[in-house]
Amino acid sequence: MADAELELSNIEGDDGPPPNARTSMWIASPSLQNARHSNRLRNRALVGSAVIALAAGLGLGGVLSKGSPSVSASSESMSAASRFGSSSLGTSASSSSTATGSGRTDVSSIADKVDPALVDVNTVLGFQEEAAAGTGIVLSSSGEVLTNNHVINGATAISVRDIANGKAYSATVVGYDITNDVAVLQLHDASGLQTASIGNSSNVSVGETVVGVGNAGGIGGTPSAAGGTVTALNQSITATDQGNGSSEQLTDLIETNAAIQPGDSGGSLVNSSGQVIAIDTAGSAGLSFQSGGESAGNRGYAIPINEATSVAKEIESGSSSSTVHIGSTGFLGVQIDSNAQAAGGSIPGAEVAGVITGSRAQVAGLAVGDVITSVNGQTVASADALTKLLEPLHPGDKVTIGWTNSLGQTESASVQPSSGPPR
Repeated sequence: MADAELELSNIEGDDGPPPNARTSMWIASPSLQNARHSNRLRNRALVGSAVIALAAGLGLGGVLSKGSPSVSASSESMSAASRFGSSSLGTSASSSSTATGSGRTDVSSIADKVDPALVDVNTVLGFQEEAAAGTGIVLSSSGEVLTNNHVINGATAISVRDIANGKAYSATVVGYDITNDVAVLQLHDASGLQTASIGNSSNVSVGETVVGVGNAGGIGGTPSAAGGTVTALNQSITATDQGNGSSEQLTDLIETNAAIQPGDSGGSLVNSSGQVIAIDTAGSAGLSFQSGGESAGNRGYAIPINEATSVAKEIESGSSSSTVHIGSTGFLGVQIDSNAQAAGGSIPGAEVAGVITGSRAQVAGLAVGDVITSVNGQTVASADALTKLLEPLHPGDKVTIGWTNSLGQTESASVQPSSGPPR
């Protein structure tokens, strides 16, 4: 049986995201069921101690997680949250929120300065039979684009539409950093693109006027703009997966009261001069947050541009590290049920919930019900641990997988991952 290969490819006849796509934003929500919408949610809204939905998808590169977990989250800048209200996901906030002391015209004029340097990022999530939409920032005239890692996580195909010239390009992932939630894309056959004016995030101050600009709602076309101010600096937000206990933390973020929307992920937070000072990453727009009996309003979080461009330069140099992955992602083709107790809890490890036909995992002999217990001699205690051990792998690397089958027998095999979606 031929081994399955997966390559990022162009989306033929692209006119933006498919009707059933979901916008690229992780957003605070009472539950995943309530968060599901016609557009994929990829941005992060890590607010208070409320339960939020991580719709980051199933594509973990080496493995696939079964189901999309809800997560609990906390922010060091906030007290414990009361219950969140319902949210309207995927709605556009085109120039709807204005900065304190600024009118709608001011927000629009500021956004106009950065609009031509933005792109819509549309992805196909082949293994989930879904699609997603987000935003990117053009760094070079030859088509280098900065975005969030979670915008392209799990993508089996990526298409990018440049706002300035209206053209659609296929794209490949140059590299990504899961820890800092940064990714760099390269557009194919691009030239003469307008690039963003990059500011200095170390000069940002609380109270400064800002505008969040991006592909709100995943509808494409002219970017939406939301004005506000910087409300805090150096913020840390943590999300914990209630299914498998894994957590993810982003630090040193800029907090804003601008209404960051689903689809804005990877977009720009700009100052009054239209300079990009951060990447829109998380938001609570459309949700009710109560603190001390008063509404706290919108809470958005963005990665400072100095940090993001530093990671981008590391990726551009081709230097991989403990956090930076360069090039294609190794893919085994196993689906791991992060919510299941492996073998009733008697065997620590990651239980296999499914195996993709023709994948390297199937060829190696892995089957549903097996429990993966080691990778290259290192113990696997959970689905999260397995993902982290497989994270550095590239197509063609040799890896030894150890597992216990459904009969309780210990097995192992040497596997060479194929090319898969970014994690």
